[in-house]
Amino acid sequence: QVELVESGGGLVQPGGSLRLSCVASESIFSSNDMGWYRQAPGKPRELVARITIGDNKLVADSVKGRFTISRDNAKSTVYLQMNSLKPEDTAVYDCNTFPNPEYSWGQGTQVTVSS
Repeated sequence: QVELVESGGGLVQPGGSLRLSCVASESIFSSNDMGWYRQAPGKPRELVARITIGDNKLVADSVKGRFTISRDNAKSTVYLQMNSLKPEDTAVYDCNTFPNPEYSWGQGTQVTVSS
């Protein structure tokens, strides 16, 4: 059974929006802070946003004002609402535990921003 499942990516024009979802197991979700990470071609993986068990939220400066992280405790799901998307947001997006990503990096969900 896959423990973390991402979805919601796709092809979108600059200025568009996407909502990513990460469904975690209850055991992972209830005992860990969670983060959204992304890796663009030729670039190192970076943290985009994180949310704690206590619902403390933080996003990276590069996406501040455009991206919002949230969680649904009943569904053990973490969301990333992405607005005003730019070509430089193009990357594979993955969720994992924070601050230490304890699970294998899977295929994630591809976000492509282009005209």
